[in-house]
Amino acid sequence: MCVAPAMAQQNPPKANDATTPLHLLQPAYPVPYGKVTPDDVRQVVDRVYNYLNAVTPAELVDKQTNAAVTTRGKFNPNAVLKPGDFRLTSYEWGVTYSGMLLLGEVTGDKKYTDYTFSRLKFLSELPAYFRAYQTANPQAPTPIRGFMNPHALDDGGALTAAMIKAQRAGAPADLRPMIDPFMNYIMTKEFRLADGTLARNRPQPNTLWLDDLYMSIPAISQMGKLTGERRYYDESVKQFTQFSQRMFDKDKGLYMHGWVQGMTVHPEFHWARANGWALLTKVELLDVLPEDHPGRAAVLAQLQAHVKGLAAVQSGTGFWHQLLDRNDSYLETSATAIYAYAIAHAVNKGWIDAKAYGPVALLAWNAVSTKVTPTGQVEGTCVGTGMGFDPAFYYYRPVNVYAAHGYGPVLLAGAEVIRLLKNHPYEINDSSVQLVK
Repeated sequence: MCVAPAMAQQNPPKANDATTPLHLLQPAYPVPYGKVTPDDVRQVVDRVYNYLNAVTPAELVDKQTNAAVTTRGKFNPNAVLKPGDFRLTSYEWGVTYSGMLLLGEVTGDKKYTDYTFSRLKFLSELPAYFRAYQTANPQAPTPIRGFMNPHALDDGGALTAAMIKAQRAGAPADLRPMIDPFMNYIMTKEFRLADGTLARNRPQPNTLWLDDLYMSIPAISQMGKLTGERRYYDESVKQFTQFSQRMFDKDKGLYMHGWVQGMTVHPEFHWARANGWALLTKVELLDVLPEDHPGRAAVLAQLQAHVKGLAAVQSGTGFWHQLLDRNDSYLETSATAIYAYAIAHAVNKGWIDAKAYGPVALLAWNAVSTKVTPTGQVEGTCVGTGMGFDPAFYYYRPVNVYAAHGYGPVLLAGAEVIRLLKNHPYEINDSSVQLVK
């Protein structure tokens, strides 16, 4: 039998600049690049929603027996919030409630809105139940001690802002009995410097924390929108201006984390999440500040300068570093999510250049999406952090999936990126993301 000779193996042509369009070779991106759609975003935020809905029960139980407690029954001094993975009354959960409201607005899906409405309705029933006991026992750790006996803006500023947003959005419960007392605390009782700037006496006397922009101004400015009283807008702009004059580095376009009255040299650490709170504050203030308010132009200019500074230090992975201007500090998720939201929101509002900053927001979202696990937990979030005077303090803060700071920002970012994708289609042009309008 005659066997046909084997075909000789042909070597592929040598790939070089003359034979191959090298500029079209696919880079080894560490996060998705130019591959995001509204459906992709929904899948991510739905994982987060499903997780949070399952692990944040809105119930009272007896802390000794775990039996259900009703606010309409006889008072039980052992009543506590049913334990879940997160605290329904923390400032971080104020951000989460706001994120759920925004997702409901952008997507039209009521499940997100109902998450906030149902939990805030539950919380609104607690003051009447605990008031007499809390008044007689001011230090008792009831679920609403922070509202009834506040000692810091953290006790309810962000949550109050979310409650006002929910009230404006048609929440079925009357939230004013919780809103009004904490607004009175912010406006008349919180510690201030001599010029009226909201301050703390830790870790040093007369200290400004950048975080406190977010713990105060969104609630104050939302109260202006709710009531129509211009004094709230004036107070918001005053606080924003007096913080920024002391804490914004115009050369870097970044804020320092803390400022201490009486010190000539301040600890200039540009902590990522605190810069996130400052950026988030600016967009929230601009959302409600009247167009004719004399302080609006300055707030907008500050937003634009801050976004420019942040864009300059975004890492090639899309994340930002824990200390923004120190590339050997770790990449942090919660700040990256806040920036993704705030920059996308500013683009959608026309406050910053869409073609310049839209790709920044999309890259940031793609980075954040890689930190949402299949079960909906958010990885890579720095835990709660005070104010430090040395770099090691910031470099080695732990990260944890139960750091509540990551969840609200991811929801906010997802909602605003969905809107960005609808408002500003993008294409891949010469391999790069380019907004087409």
